[in-house]
Amino acid sequence: MFSSHRAAPSFIAAASLMLGLLAPACQRAPERSVEGAPRSTSIPTSPSRGEPVVSPPPAAPIAPEAVALDATSESESKGTVGAAGVADVAPSVTSVTSGAGPAPARERARRVAASSAGVAAQKRALTAAPAEAQAPPPSIDGEAYAARADGAFASVEREPLSTFSIDVDTASYSNVRRFIQQGQLPPPGAVRIEELVNYFPYAYPEPPGDEPIGVTTELSRAPWNPEHLLLSVALQGKRIDTERLPPRNLVFLLDVSGSMEAPNKLPLLKRSLLALTETLGERDRVALVVYAGASGVVLPPTSGRDKAQIAAALDRLEAGGSTNGQAGIELAYSIASDLARPGATTRVILATDGDFNVGMTSEDSLVRLISKERASGVFLSVLGFGMGNYKDATLERLADEGNGNYAYVDSLAEARKVLVAEGGATLVTLAQDVKLQLEFNPRHVASYRLIGYENRRLESADFNDDAKDAGELGAGHRVTALYELIPPGRSSPQAAVDPLRYQSTSPAVGHSAELCTVKLRYKAPGGSSSRALARQVSADAAALEQTSAAFRFAAAVATFGMVLRRSPERGASDYGLARDLARGALGRDLDGYQRELISLIDGAAALDRAAPGPLAMP
Repeated sequence: MFSSHRAAPSFIAAASLMLGLLAPACQRAPERSVEGAPRSTSIPTSPSRGEPVVSPPPAAPIAPEAVALDATSESESKGTVGAAGVADVAPSVTSVTSGAGPAPARERARRVAASSAGVAAQKRALTAAPAEAQAPPPSIDGEAYAARADGAFASVEREPLSTFSIDVDTASYSNVRRFIQQGQLPPPGAVRIEELVNYFPYAYPEPPGDEPIGVTTELSRAPWNPEHLLLSVALQGKRIDTERLPPRNLVFLLDVSGSMEAPNKLPLLKRSLLALTETLGERDRVALVVYAGASGVVLPPTSGRDKAQIAAALDRLEAGGSTNGQAGIELAYSIASDLARPGATTRVILATDGDFNVGMTSEDSLVRLISKERASGVFLSVLGFGMGNYKDATLERLADEGNGNYAYVDSLAEARKVLVAEGGATLVTLAQDVKLQLEFNPRHVASYRLIGYENRRLESADFNDDAKDAGELGAGHRVTALYELIPPGRSSPQAAVDPLRYQSTSPAVGHSAELCTVKLRYKAPGGSSSRALARQVSADAAALEQTSAAFRFAAAVATFGMVLRRSPERGASDYGLARDLARGALGRDLDGYQRELISLIDGAAALDRAAPGPLAMP
């Protein structure tokens, strides 16, 4: 089911956010991780959790050259793809923008002063701005999101297994950011908690030996309900040195219909692809296919070294006409199939607002076409652009069925994050059909719920079924799954059911200290049979203050997501708790992503105070 979302009514709140939150800085340092090593850090408390103090905007990012002086690992100095970003391509990206370069100390000081001035202006706007003088937030009546109920608690006695496919998409976070920065709370359907959590880099350990995937677990109390436990299950894909990346065959399928005329659509798309062009090498091949009322090839397969030719083709693109997605997809897949060769990454990348209105407009028909092509080994990734008529539900489904990634690009900085800093994880598949299955011990867990992943749940038997499709993991990708657990003897929100007469809830002898078993199954790229791994998790829970910064920051993001979704399982979650958890987990944050989250939490709290009450679903 799809439905539209009404705009927030308060223009005052919108104005205040425009001053303090609008447009994240385009210049960001290469991506750094949320610190993962356990440390003893107290979590600050605010005087009133319901009324968080307005915080400054994200700290001014540090130029790539400045980060290079503070390198923390050998992998960064070599230039690796994944959590640490791509160090050796960042300087070349600066040539795409207007004169970006190293920021001297006085320039950084100027930025800090400007940030402080922005906070002061934001506070004045909250109390003094006349409503009639403010422009209303943009209308989003034409946007479509899938309505999904939050996952409920399940009884271990009746459902001891929890099975799901991984999800590495990040579109929801940047889309939520877009809503808040334009002065609106996002509709609950736009908030997918797993995508919010997985947006951030976390310093999980590298996989051991030749294993492509590492598994890390951590257990503590749930911050929003001290009587419950919170379990983190994290996957870390092996990073690949940039010099070892396979050749890339990239066929960009670009929507140039009339709906893409806005500055945050086709013009932003062209600038985003220019940033990617700077990272291409001689072995890479790029083709550009456009579609509107008809489709055509504007750039045949071209070597990545011919950057001027690629840039000229992008410069010629103009928007106009209706949107025939079917014809463009068919043409793009045809070119990709011709380019495919062993040892190379071949991918179709669809860039659009998702507003298909000519040709094969049925979502099911497009899905069948993409699923058929997926079997050939050519995957489909999706980059979403724009607002007002944005079809999030359609684009998410197309990327899922195409075995690719889904990202929403709201700024050039986000484009660099997705296409440059995370280019390996986004475009190079490390493992296919990655599934997780947890078996809980009834001695320690009475009920459980997986936070997020509502459309990624699988049947128990699907875990061992190699024909069942699941998510892909890219080089350096990280995936975090959070479970809220209710110990035996505590009240549970699930519906009361009479005790079973013939079933035993006693754990097997010798396993009394185990909380659960985590099982992982995946295929090698192009493989047909899967490999399984398993590990047991101890029931010993650490104090929240003793958990890693990665654990606490992920908990902060999940708290924020539950509040935005108005989740019935959010317990004592509120904006203040999310903000305190995030502040208590702040690391070096050289890229500014963590501080940006804190600013978004404060912005959403201000909007919620101005227009309290539940939002329309989805």
